Amino acid sequence: MEKRDILSMSFEELTAAVKELGEPAFRAKQIYSWLHVSCVTSFDDMTNISKALRQKLNDNFVIFTVSIEKKLISEYDYTQKYLYKLHDGEFIESVLMKYKYGYTICVSTQVGCRMGCKFCASTLDGVVRNLTASEILSQVYEAQRDNDIKISHVVLMGMGEPLDNYDNVMRFLSLITDENGQNMSMRHISLSTCGVVPKIYDLMEKDLQLTLSVSLHAPDDEIRSSMMPVNRKWSIDELLTACKKYTDTTRRRISFEYAMVSGVNDSDDCARLLARKLRGILCHVNLIPVNEVKETGCKKSSRERIESFSAILEKNGYAVTVRRKLGSDINASCGQLRRSSKKEE
Repeated sequence: MEKRDILSMSFEELTAAVKELGEPAFRAKQIYSWLHVSCVTSFDDMTNISKALRQKLNDNFVIFTVSIEKKLISEYDYTQKYLYKLHDGEFIESVLMKYKYGYTICVSTQVGCRMGCKFCASTLDGVVRNLTASEILSQVYEAQRDNDIKISHVVLMGMGEPLDNYDNVMRFLSLITDENGQNMSMRHISLSTCGVVPKIYDLMEKDLQLTLSVSLHAPDDEIRSSMMPVNRKWSIDELLTACKKYTDTTRRRISFEYAMVSGVNDSDDCARLLARKLRGILCHVNLIPVNEVKETGCKKSSRERIESFSAILEKNGYAVTVRRKLGSDINASCGQLRRSSKKEE
């Protein structure tokens, strides 16, 4: 019999499973707390339950965890980049960042990515598979164990497209916010998408209080399609229509991510067109000097270009920030460490 992935089970599912083992329901709360509060990696560490029950758990379930294959720490800002090894030998990346308000972790949702965005290292080798909810959770739990900290914010912006792994990501969100576990506030979670339009509508129906970040990166179809193949399936107007309906329904502001690529999407004309396109959408624009990856050939815009672009948006009434680059000395953008590891192998 195949063992069940216990870390991906909801509290209700675990309670039912414990009853099936002939155990009282209150044991489920103990087990769930060991898994999601103490974040143990072995049933043998659950010291307040009997040895017989621990054996039943070992016989019927498995705790999928991640192991640290490599860890890089920035000399400048404490940013830590993890290369995690999964139970099947695949690798993923996470980035831990320290802010005044606490710790934020950027987690992966897939091994690789199928979206093919021109400027991104994660997508260069395509997608291998989706991550389970337990594998997404384990990135958070392992970073907490490794640093003896409590992480307060999660960003689903690592390797992979979260909405391409919709069901497992929704289960992860339910688990990380469960009051019996980490009890993280949904308002402390950001989910980034390159624009999987049907799933934006599905997410809208759930009316979650998370922050939706949309990787826009261009003001028109010609430029966006050249940078992001997803735009050939859902045009920029289709995407922005979905975003408008999302903000109108949820009353939650969208963050539009805009990677500034020199000579491609950073002109004043692009800024003016973007200002027109976003009119009427409750939003914030986050300008990102593109991460320069050798294989992509993309070069980041100059500081002067970024300032000019930002000024035009601000003049049109938009809230604009320029992302502070953390972990620049450790290539903290996801995808590069996994690729270098594969090359070494």
